Amino acid sequence: MAFYNLTTTIKEQLELDAFVNTVTEGDIADVDLGKQNIFPLAHLMVNQATKEGNVLRFNVTVLTMDIVDKTSDKTTDKFVGNDNTHDVLNTQMLVALRALEVFDRGVNRGKFTIEGNPTFEPFTERFENYLAGWATTFDVLVPNDMTIC
Repeated sequence: MAFYNLTTTIKEQLELDAFVNTVTEGDIADVDLGKQNIFPLAHLMVNQATKEGNVLRFNVTVLTMDIVDKTSDKTTDKFVGNDNTHDVLNTQMLVALRALEVFDRGVNRGKFTIEGNPTFEPFTERFENYLAGWATTFDVLVPNDMTIC
């Protein structure tokens, strides 16, 4: 039940965010960039699990992303450019931070523990659509409820 509870809890938390319209799960190749998805999108990947005594350590990556809007206007600001990449990166990092804070300190306190320091890796132009966002990776400790019986 640990895997199911973990993924469901993360999914539900992401769905509560005003800046997430679609939540998906699976391998990086499973990110569906089709027009049927409504962006902003969050994609959950469980990278690995390790048994450590009476707990399971899950290494998780959550991609939070949105489509970047480019304009055909002449670039006047060399720092920002002629698109909203900075806005997308700012908003999607806040999505990841909110999810981590609520996940670690909210109603799930005691069920799950984020251990160590999450890492945030920005990306732009990563997929076929012009998307920007963050790959947030963290370890979660979950009690191992498996019995010998």
